[in-house]
Amino acid sequence: MTASIKDKVAIIGIGCTRFGERWDKNAEDLMVDAVYEALEDAGLESKDIQAAWLGVHTSFGTGQPLAQAVKLEYIPITRVENACATGSDAFRNACYAVAAGVYDIVLATGVEKLKDSGMTGLVGGGGGAGTNISPPTPPPVQFALAAQRYAHHYGVKAEDLKKALARIAVKNHHNGSLNPKAHFQREITLEQALNAPIIATPLGLFDCCGVSDGGAAAIITRPEIARQLRPDYVLVKGLGLTCGGRQGTLQSAYDFVHFEENVTAARQAYQQAGVNNPLKDIDHAEVHDCFSITELIIYEDLGWAPRGRGPEYVTNGVFDLEGELAVNPDGGLKCFGHPIGASGIRMMYEVYKQLQGKAGPRQRKNPTLGLTHNLGGTPGSFTCAVSILGGRD
Repeated sequence: MTASIKDKVAIIGIGCTRFGERWDKNAEDLMVDAVYEALEDAGLESKDIQAAWLGVHTSFGTGQPLAQAVKLEYIPITRVENACATGSDAFRNACYAVAAGVYDIVLATGVEKLKDSGMTGLVGGGGGAGTNISPPTPPPVQFALAAQRYAHHYGVKAEDLKKALARIAVKNHHNGSLNPKAHFQREITLEQALNAPIIATPLGLFDCCGVSDGGAAAIITRPEIARQLRPDYVLVKGLGLTCGGRQGTLQSAYDFVHFEENVTAARQAYQQAGVNNPLKDIDHAEVHDCFSITELIIYEDLGWAPRGRGPEYVTNGVFDLEGELAVNPDGGLKCFGHPIGASGIRMMYEVYKQLQGKAGPRQRKNPTLGLTHNLGGTPGSFTCAVSILGGRD
């Protein structure tokens, strides 16, 4: 049994750039903007940071650019890369360093500059030496197959599933329209989502997240230090991380309508945070909606909807901004895009602001617990990170 991190560390400052096609900024600029917003939020200076973790997938090969850009003088900086969970894992490592008593105040930041690279999406690797596994098909095709399998497995009519997925896209675009930091800030209609060009059946254009540039940063310390700096600090309640071993590729019994990495990472975080009824206990969540079908499966994997009934819950508005559990209140990957290293901490930015009552027109009423979720890899072999944040009890 692993120890719980509940209430052992606190976030005292957080920053996030505007995400989008940031031709006006390079990766170093985005780091500077995010980190200095976090420092200003915490009322600190760069000299107060004792160690840092940099989450980045492609932009840098070391942590040195962070030291140069933010003027961090000879402190330890660790570069972290863990697929789409990169930012969340950088945050996780920073939290455990503080909880262990090694440092008092640390920085976790994530950044990615993808538009300049010409990347149009993520490409997974093959199975590795000796596995006899071919490189996977492009992500839209993989998740389109998961959508088709979901409809077959649960007996959902294709048109009903497509309408549920379209409703998820409409929900997220509505939330993103309220967020000045989002890449896409325009609402869409259900008809637009249903009639959009098909990318991979049944997924249309609005079922897929975009490619963006962006950066985000969080400053972490112990609660006894946090309370000296600000009254509205946010506590870490639970952290879960799991990595699959290609079980879904290697085992014929894999069903492709649930992702075990989601289930296991959520269980770890729930146990630490004392969450017994996730739908009731969690007020809002930022999840990895790389595709609308992914968000639908996440609802069920994280215990917010019974198996096979996710479409019904979507139709009933359970996950709307004013619903029982608001999912992606900032617009999600659908409206922010996915600069890989930055996404996890960008999600924490929204939860932090919600818990402080500073989310503006997206603000939830009296939120208690917020959750972030990242999922990287391919169906059958994912890395999943789940973080739960909350205020003081």
